[in-house]
Amino acid sequence: MSAPERNATLPGDPPGGRRAVAVWSIGVAVYFVAVIFRTSLGVAGLDAADRFHVNASALSTFSILQLLVYAGMQIPVGLLVDRLGTKKVLSIGAVLFTAGQLGFAFSSSYGTALASRALLGCGDALTFISVLRLGTRWFPARRGPLVAQLAGLVGMAGNLVSTLVLSRLLHGIGWTPAFAGSAAAGAVVLVLTLLFLKDHPEGQEPEPFPHQGAAYVRRQIAAAWREPGTRLGMWVHFTTQFPAMVFLLLWGLPFLVEAQGLSRATAGELLTLVVLSNMVVGLVYGQIVARHHAARLPLALGTVSATALLWAATLACPGEHAPMWLLLALCAVLGACGPASMLGFDFSRPANPPERQGTASGITNMGGFIASMTTLFAIGVLLDATGDDFTVAFSAVFVLQALGVSQILRLRGRAARRERERLVASRVETVHVPAA
Repeated sequence: MSAPERNATLPGDPPGGRRAVAVWSIGVAVYFVAVIFRTSLGVAGLDAADRFHVNASALSTFSILQLLVYAGMQIPVGLLVDRLGTKKVLSIGAVLFTAGQLGFAFSSSYGTALASRALLGCGDALTFISVLRLGTRWFPARRGPLVAQLAGLVGMAGNLVSTLVLSRLLHGIGWTPAFAGSAAAGAVVLVLTLLFLKDHPEGQEPEPFPHQGAAYVRRQIAAAWREPGTRLGMWVHFTTQFPAMVFLLLWGLPFLVEAQGLSRATAGELLTLVVLSNMVVGLVYGQIVARHHAARLPLALGTVSATALLWAATLACPGEHAPMWLLLALCAVLGACGPASMLGFDFSRPANPPERQGTASGITNMGGFIASMTTLFAIGVLLDATGDDFTVAFSAVFVLQALGVSQILRLRGRAARRERERLVASRVETVHVPAA
């Protein structure tokens, strides 16, 4: 594709510009806060085990339940975004995840803490698909890969806040003040959303939806699932996201402290490296894919291969602990997992029309969270069964990677053929459109 073709704005494309950036930034701010709340348990895992007197399996249940709610809601959220628009869905999400964070702050029992994390996961589930939809409504299609990567980058900045700020607050002022104080950020982004966020630019209103019932929902989901690009996107997300998610969400700190003998401060610095690497790689991947669409699959598979290699080297390293240079390399490579998972949306987005974008994105987004939930559970069970043998427990990563890669290789040919057919059809349609 030539530079003029690549940079041309398609008919009906949103204009982008400063107004688009301002509105989109509000939506991304909601996602930013949701990620802070989502990942707050990652820096509080050992404290939570002491506070609620639970073992590894019970501790992993916090994150598993949160991700179970998140993954289970992705298709309903996609349908809601397609039906109600971004502003309403993001506002509901902000109310729910703020309530969940407050509930977690004041929980004194394992049961109430679980309920709070489930509520938080429910609100969190409403954010990312909404932000993706906001981007497609406000920016030209050619900006899609970069806008999606930037959204993921801002989310990782939220993870950075958890690692650097919330962890210090937790050990400085205590559990309840730290979590309750952080909940104020949820109230701020809720007010910003209600006052300033717009679903679309003026003159870009979507077609009104007809009366919709169960039959419409079934058709919407079935149509999105029939597209090989949607399924390929889901499996790319499944295979790439979960190693870093599991590491940051719960098991990274215990692995570095208990298995590798590092101090909490040093372990926190390594978790920060994962986040910083994610932010840098996200910018690079977004630019590459925006310029070279065919780079999507090589980048995804390359990330999976590098992650598997570094995990294998770390777990198989002779001696009591892996050397620091290897842990640094592992954390740097784990940082590429988030940007690689965003490539899944670059397969599902062109495979579906605008009115189905939310549903298709919801299906895609389920992949990584199902994989993360499964791995979190497997690691917790294996740690309890083996007496905290992290080498055996983290080997579960390789099983899910192998499953995901096999599905990616199975679907890639069909998805590529459908993309080529759609591109040819769109060019033919453009040629035959009569001049005004």
